[in-house]
Amino acid sequence: MISIGRVVWLKEEFFDRDPRRVARALLGKLLIRKTPRGVLAGRIVETEAYLGDEDEAAHSFAGKTARNAVLFGPPGRAYVYFIYGNHYCLNVSCLPDGVAGGVLFRALEPIAGIEEMAAARDVEVRNPGDLRKISSGPGRMAEALGVTRERDNEKSFVSTKSDLRIGDDGYRVRGVLVTPRIGIVKSAAMPLRFLLAGNRFVSGPRI
Repeated sequence: MISIGRVVWLKEEFFDRDPRRVARALLGKLLIRKTPRGVLAGRIVETEAYLGDEDEAAHSFAGKTARNAVLFGPPGRAYVYFIYGNHYCLNVSCLPDGVAGGVLFRALEPIAGIEEMAAARDVEVRNPGDLRKISSGPGRMAEALGVTRERDNEKSFVSTKSDLRIGDDGYRVRGVLVTPRIGIVKSAAMPLRFLLAGNRFVSGPRI
């Protein structure tokens, strides 16, 4: 169980830089949802960087629209989109206000509020192996945390009033792997997927 009192919350300047640096630095941090019933939290074990107008896979590649405007806004804001008519994906905006860039959260290791997250996913946890079904993959982790576009798009990760924040509990990252992105077609070969080496909660094959 984590102690929120011991977590150092990330500030806006953390996100005000190249998405590749943010994606790597987010590994090992805690993504935390505060609810009336308690805290839901997972350790970030996999991320994916998107680079704006130089990246065909980025939602901002074709320019600013009403849908993707948050990616051009201040750093440290949530960008949520619905994909395949099936699930939501959660991202965070990077770079200075007016410059597009972001990081997709791809997988979490469940840390707190596990029963609530499992229920949200309709997953039965009968053994440790079942925990991977809760938040391994962007759609799974968004569902586990109750993320929707209506509820969370444009939400600040850095506001003290926000119920969705990212914190540092001092976890030591011992190894990071960088791979091509997965699950997309455009610019898929770009080495922009970052994951904790050997972590069993990453999406796709464990490396």
